[in-house]
Amino acid sequence: MSKFIFVTGGVLSSLGKGIAAAATGALLETKGIKVTLQKLDPYINVDPGTLSPFQHGEVFVTDDGTETDLDLGHYERFTHIRTSQTNNYTTGKIYYNVITKERRGDYLGDTVQVVPHITDEIKSSIKSALDGYDVLIVEIGGTIGDIESLPFLEAIRQMRYDVGRENVLYMHLTLVPYIKTSGELKTKPTQHSVKELREIGIQPDILLCRTDRPLPPAVKKKIALHCNLDEDSVISAMDVESIYEVPLTLHNEGLDALISKKLKLNSQEPDLTIWKDIVRKIKEPKNEVSISIVGKYIGLKDSYKSLTEALIHGGIANDTRVHLQWVDSEEIEIHGAEKYLSETDGILVPGGFGHRGIEGKIKAIQYAREKKIPYFGICLGMQCAVIEFARNVCGLTKANSTEFDLNTPDPVIYLMEKWYDHRKGRIEERTETTEKGGTMRLGAYPCVLQKGTNAYEAYGIKEISERHRHRYEFNNAYKGILSQHGMRISGTSPDAELVEIIEVEDHPWFLGCQFHPEFKSRPTEPHPLFKAFIAAALKEKRSLFPYAEPLKEKYL
Repeated sequence: MSKFIFVTGGVLSSLGKGIAAAATGALLETKGIKVTLQKLDPYINVDPGTLSPFQHGEVFVTDDGTETDLDLGHYERFTHIRTSQTNNYTTGKIYYNVITKERRGDYLGDTVQVVPHITDEIKSSIKSALDGYDVLIVEIGGTIGDIESLPFLEAIRQMRYDVGRENVLYMHLTLVPYIKTSGELKTKPTQHSVKELREIGIQPDILLCRTDRPLPPAVKKKIALHCNLDEDSVISAMDVESIYEVPLTLHNEGLDALISKKLKLNSQEPDLTIWKDIVRKIKEPKNEVSISIVGKYIGLKDSYKSLTEALIHGGIANDTRVHLQWVDSEEIEIHGAEKYLSETDGILVPGGFGHRGIEGKIKAIQYAREKKIPYFGICLGMQCAVIEFARNVCGLTKANSTEFDLNTPDPVIYLMEKWYDHRKGRIEERTETTEKGGTMRLGAYPCVLQKGTNAYEAYGIKEISERHRHRYEFNNAYKGILSQHGMRISGTSPDAELVEIIEVEDHPWFLGCQFHPEFKSRPTEPHPLFKAFIAAALKEKRSLFPYAEPLKEKYL
């Protein structure tokens, strides 16, 4: 019988339920347990695909082309699973499914209600993610007390009765703040949060208490007493320097042993060697480089969550600390690239949508190309690199993407209306009038690499598969003139119709890819392109400063 762990959060948002769930999964994997994870989000959007990054952060994309919550990125980075559409459900998706069934006549004249129809659909969605795993960890989005999450909480309350008490565990994440003026850790927010959870019928089995310092035994005892728990079920979830320390700190608190005991899991002793090695390389690296990320969503770092983590992974692979410098592309439009990029070891332009800040990104790319600074362009970052090259090297001074200028005389990037989808095995079509949710190339697509290129050197294999999320494509009508002037097409779809990777000759390392490699990077398996990019930045730095000593100081 599969086991279920339900993770809820209280007091306030952004406490780190996603990291806690992912780290718990990582710990159970080290004990030889097959784990998968799922996120249930209370917002009414069917998926986060059309949400602003400023409101919701990054949209994570799975192999099957599902646009999901960013926490699924944490799940993939901490565990060995590859997520799909069954790993993320929203209120909008649940209600959409129920309404579709009602219109179809599936309920045979019943009055459709939240209980049992919505809750039954939620429970069915939870069970759809099991697929032979030993343990399913389900994170409930939002905060206890939010009206939107009540149907999900009622559904998970019922799960204990459906599958048996011994197969369900409720883990609640709360905050234990330290009040500096009184010199006290305050337990009242946790008590109120648990009280609210108990009022809807859920008694937590384990409390994860977010805190900036260890919880003294007396504080744990007080929380346990008021929240109806054993003292060893109150776990300190302390602030750490790196999220990849979380599995180690939770293990030191005995979380994995506690879960195994409560769920009666047959498991081995955990092997945490790989996590200890990752933390060592983050805290005590031998080298360091600075990477400038030129974007337009820099006000909210969660907009680029997978990207920043992938850069850290590239650093881990090179035993190098990566200092991230955030540069607003609109500021480059005003003040120029030199002011912001003269001290950097590498420049990265990430994905995005819309015309705002585009000219600043193009200026940053020109600076990287002319100054021979290692450059990595992802999705829109690749498209901007093509525009820049066409304008400043090929002499097509008005070259642009039809996303930004429908009337450009040289649409080097355009909306491809028809192409063969190798993943789906059929012709796909789209136009400017197609609904927004249906115009993107989403999910995993195959790519064939050309030997003798940076891309091939990074991967070491000829055929790869990477995840996409974009509408516009490289215009093959310009392949000839771009190639003649030194741009190399180093990766394409198997039929060579879709350009996936471009490089610039006579440059230390200049690569743009149409896909999002950051979605497949893990600290345990750094993505080949991020590994190669950081290595190139480190090599370029050493060539400029050949006598620089390796980094010796501790991570601050």
